[in-house]
Amino acid sequence: MLITRVALLSCLLAAVGWAVYSSYCLVRNYLVARKLGIPIRIIPISHENLLWMIVDRKIFIPLFSRVPFGSGSFTRYNWRGWEFRDKGRSHQEMGDTFVLVTPGRNFVYIRNAQTMADIFQRRLDFPRPLELYELTNIFGENISTVDGAQWQRHRKILASCFTEKNNEMVWAETLHQARNMLQYWISRLSVGSTADDARTLSLNVLSCAGFGKPYPFHGADSLPQETSIMNYQVALQTILDHGILLMVLGTRLLSFPFLPLKLKKLSHATNVFKQYMTEIYETEKFSFRKQKPARFNIVTSLIRASETAGCSGGLTESEIYGNIFVFNFAGHDTTSHTLTFAIFLLATEPSIQDWITEEIHHVFGNRAIEKWNFNEDFTKLNRSLAVMHETLRLYPPVSIAKYTGQGEQVFHAGGRDIMIPPNTLVIPSHVALHTDPRYWGKDSLYWDPGRWITKESDSIVNESIYQPEKCSFIPWSGGARICPGKMFSQVEFVATMAVLFQYCRVEPVPRKGETTPQARIRVRTQIEEDTGQVLLLQMLHPERAPLIWKRRSPERK
Repeated sequence: MLITRVALLSCLLAAVGWAVYSSYCLVRNYLVARKLGIPIRIIPISHENLLWMIVDRKIFIPLFSRVPFGSGSFTRYNWRGWEFRDKGRSHQEMGDTFVLVTPGRNFVYIRNAQTMADIFQRRLDFPRPLELYELTNIFGENISTVDGAQWQRHRKILASCFTEKNNEMVWAETLHQARNMLQYWISRLSVGSTADDARTLSLNVLSCAGFGKPYPFHGADSLPQETSIMNYQVALQTILDHGILLMVLGTRLLSFPFLPLKLKKLSHATNVFKQYMTEIYETEKFSFRKQKPARFNIVTSLIRASETAGCSGGLTESEIYGNIFVFNFAGHDTTSHTLTFAIFLLATEPSIQDWITEEIHHVFGNRAIEKWNFNEDFTKLNRSLAVMHETLRLYPPVSIAKYTGQGEQVFHAGGRDIMIPPNTLVIPSHVALHTDPRYWGKDSLYWDPGRWITKESDSIVNESIYQPEKCSFIPWSGGARICPGKMFSQVEFVATMAVLFQYCRVEPVPRKGETTPQARIRVRTQIEEDTGQVLLLQMLHPERAPLIWKRRSPERK
C-alpha cells in the first residue's frame, strides 16, 4: 500500500513538474515571439511531442472541443493535420506570416511564394531541422537526416539511381499492375477496397522498379491466405503500416522479449526486411566486383554507384540500408494516397473523366497496352498529369519544415524584413499556398484539373502543362532538396490513369433512395470532411464510399 502511494505521489510530482516547466518555456517563447512584430497564436503542447502525436486527434481534441473553455487556439492548432482543415483561413485573418508559440519551439508559418523561393534558395541559412527526421534512421543515416557535405554526397549517389531506364521500368510495371487492378475492379459489382488496392499497386511497382522483385496484383478481397513465412513484400507492408510505432520504439526496443503479438510481428518484419537488404547488398557488391552486368532497379543502381564512388564518395552499408528504407517509406504511401484521392474525385466528376479519356484516345488510338512507349507517350499525357497536380494541390500528403539553425535569419514578407531568432521552425503553409487566390484564382478551393492546361489553340496537340509561380506549388518540396523520386511518382500516376480511363468510367454506388448525382455530392463531401493526417494526409474511411467501374459505351469512347 505504501509503495502504491509513493508511486502515485511520484507520478503526481512529475506531472506537476512537467506542467510548471512547460509553462515557463511557453512564457519564455512568447516573450521571444512578441519581438517579431507578427501575429501570435499560443498552444500549450508542442507539435514535436511524440506522446501528444499519438493521442491528440483521437482523444484530447474531441474531448476539449465539447467543453465551454475548449475552443480557441488549442483545438484549432494543437493537433496533427490542422493545416488541411484550416486551409488559408488563419492567413486571411493574420496575413502572410504568423507565429505559433509552443513550450518547445516557435513555429513561423509563411504563405508567400516569393518569400518561400528566397528561403529555399538560402539552403545554408534555412537548413532542414534534421532532428525532426531522425526517427527515419531506423536502419541507418539517409538523405533525409544529413545536411551539408554529407547531404551532397548522398544526393550525388541517389541522383544516379533515378534514370530514364528506371522510369521505363516504372512505366511498364505500372501498366501491368494497373491492367490487372482494373480487371479485378470490373469483375466486381462494387469496389470498397479502392485505397487498399491502390496501395497494393504502388507497393508492387516499388518492389519491381525499386528492388527487382515482381509480384502479381491481388485485390484486397482476393489475397492469398497468409503463411507462416513472411516474404519481403509482406515485411515491407507491415513496416509501412506501423511506421510511427517503429520510428518511436526503434529496432532495439522491438527486440525485447515478452512484447505484445503486434509488436512481435513488427519486429519480425524489420528483421526480414533487414535480411533482404543485406542479401541484395552482398549479391550486388559481389556482382560489381566480378564485373557482372547490372539489373536495372533503384537498389542495385544505388549499390553500384556507391561502389564506383569508393570509400571517399560512396555510401556506407548502413547508409545504403537507410536510404533503401526512406525510398520505401517516402515513395509508397505518398503516391497511393494521391491515386486514391484522384480516383474518388474523378468518380464525382464524369466530365473530367471524359476529358482525360479524350486525350488518352488521342495519344494511343487502338494500340494495345503492350505497345505503349514511355519515351514517346508519357510527355503527351498532360491531362492525366494535370489530374495529379490538381490533386496534390488540394491534398498534399506531406508538409515541409525549415529552421533558422543556430543563428538569427532575416526574410522579407508583408512589405518588411522580419528577423527570426535562432532555433525557430519556419513552416511553408503548403495548403494555404496551394489555395491562395493570388496564385490560383477565385475558385482556388475547387478541384479543377483544367487549370493546369494551357493551350495555343483548340487542338489537343497544342496543350501543355501550366507552370505556376515559383514556390506556389510545393508538393515535392523546393530548391535543392526537391524530392528525387518526383518523376518516379509522376510516371506511376499517369500510367495508372491511362489504363483505368482508356475504356472505363467510375461512379459512386448510390445508397438506397439516392440518385447518382446525389451520391456524387455525398462522396465529394466525404472526401473533404473525412480526410486527416495519420502519418500522411489521407482519406480516413474510403471503404464507406464503394465505387463501381463500368466499360464505356462505344459512342463515348
